[in-house]
Amino acid sequence: MMQLLSKQKFLIFFGIFLLVTPFVVQNKFYLNIFILILLYATIAGAWNILGGYGGQLSLGHAIFFGLGAYSSSLLYLKFGVSPWLGFIIAAVISIVIGVLIGWPAFRLKGTYFTLTTIAFAEVIRHLTLYFKNVTNGAIGVNIRFDPGIKNLIFREYSAYYFLVLVLFVISIAIAIWVDKTKVGYYLKAIREDEDGAETLGINVTKYKMIAMAISAGMTGVAGVFYAQYMLFFEPISVFNLNFSIEIALIAIIGGVGTVYGPALGAFIIIPLNELLRSTFPSLSGMNYLIYGIVLILIVSFLPNGLLPILKRIPHKLKNLNKKNIKVVEGEKVDYSS
Repeated sequence: MMQLLSKQKFLIFFGIFLLVTPFVVQNKFYLNIFILILLYATIAGAWNILGGYGGQLSLGHAIFFGLGAYSSSLLYLKFGVSPWLGFIIAAVISIVIGVLIGWPAFRLKGTYFTLTTIAFAEVIRHLTLYFKNVTNGAIGVNIRFDPGIKNLIFREYSAYYFLVLVLFVISIAIAIWVDKTKVGYYLKAIREDEDGAETLGINVTKYKMIAMAISAGMTGVAGVFYAQYMLFFEPISVFNLNFSIEIALIAIIGGVGTVYGPALGAFIIIPLNELLRSTFPSLSGMNYLIYGIVLILIVSFLPNGLLPILKRIPHKLKNLNKKNIKVVEGEKVDYSS
């Protein structure tokens, strides 16, 4: 009970912290970091539904991120479709493509599944480059800065912050729903022993598809936000293998198969990434070297990520406090002196 109360207190404190951040942090550089943290936490949370709960190591999630960015932006630029509607359209397109990819990919397991997702991501990227009359090819998509709520373009960083905060909260709500329902239980069973789960009567393909649909849809929505926030993107930036690896690392380091693990990973990795970029500007790959080292350490010593360790800290402190109290109570006081 006490552990539950302490968790609730922390979540309340964390919620207040997120709400007041744009009012306290006025520097655009630092506010941009917070925006990226919440964006990557949302995407890593989406990946976690499939990769964490379902145990399907996808390294092709850039597909859905890029589809979200391209579908919404092209509809906005060519047909005047509001990016707000673009959120829904991008989610639907990402879900459809995710299911189409999942149908053949889920017939494979382990490394073969992972390689298949990478292959699909490369195919989509090359198609984007090939159909340059539609996508603008390697030149990329440039969205004119025309501030307005309808256009989902804002002058103030705080507006983008609150928008991505909403997306982050929605992703947490979806993760809680998955975690507490039979969807999550079945996905965990599939992750632990796919053949065993099938023997127990779980429709393995069905629940993998559900996980893929949720994961793809959430990632597509994040892609829309990215496009409207950056106002420029190109195939290499959104259909990027490094991006897919990065969001997987964020979830793994924080704690896969947990509700808040991806958020913890994002709060560690994104500031670290920005620190490395500013400290070693000439070494563009330094962040991936550090990621690799951190990942090796996590997998070797903390296979469940950092979140389970942090959860045990309050319990250990409580036990330590009890021991100290017992020691004090057990001491004999000499009044003769």
